[in-house]
Amino acid sequence: MSRIGKKVIDIPQDVKVTLHENKIIVKGKHGSLERDYSNILNVEINENKLLITRQNDTKQVKSYHGLIRSLIQNMVIGVDQKFLKTLIAEGVGYKFQVEKTNLILNVGFSHPVEFNIPSDISVKLESPTKVVISGIDKEKVGFLASKIRDIRPPEPYKGKGILYDGEKILRKAGKTGK
Repeated sequence: MSRIGKKVIDIPQDVKVTLHENKIIVKGKHGSLERDYSNILNVEINENKLLITRQNDTKQVKSYHGLIRSLIQNMVIGVDQKFLKTLIAEGVGYKFQVEKTNLILNVGFSHPVEFNIPSDISVKLESPTKVVISGIDKEKVGFLASKIRDIRPPEPYKGKGILYDGEKILRKAGKTGK
């Protein structure tokens, strides 16, 4: 039984949710998002609360029920508050730069690595070694952050690389001298 799917989604006052056949549109102060869903689910809006119910109890429908409920919850949170991911460049000479629609990374390669920033995501430098990625779509924010981190993931011996804020790197002992 899907426990996540049964939970009711609370809609904040400045967020507007509309339903059109099998499409849900969520509008808020930061923008709007829309998503299609299958007709095996019923979506109802009652007094700033959103309830999602399923028509049958097969395993696939139960898993889809929880998935769609989580995605809609993320849409509501995103248009109301935005999602943030913070990346830190750890290492000598490692830094970030933002030029118009590009993020430039200097992370120990012989050349700087350029990253194109999508139009619906904003990238802000807090310091040359700290960058904040924000947007209303949780999936896009997380995907961009992971792609940037994949350029130079943290290594376990010195801890150098690009890491998420608050991430702990398990350090390994190096070679032992004789």
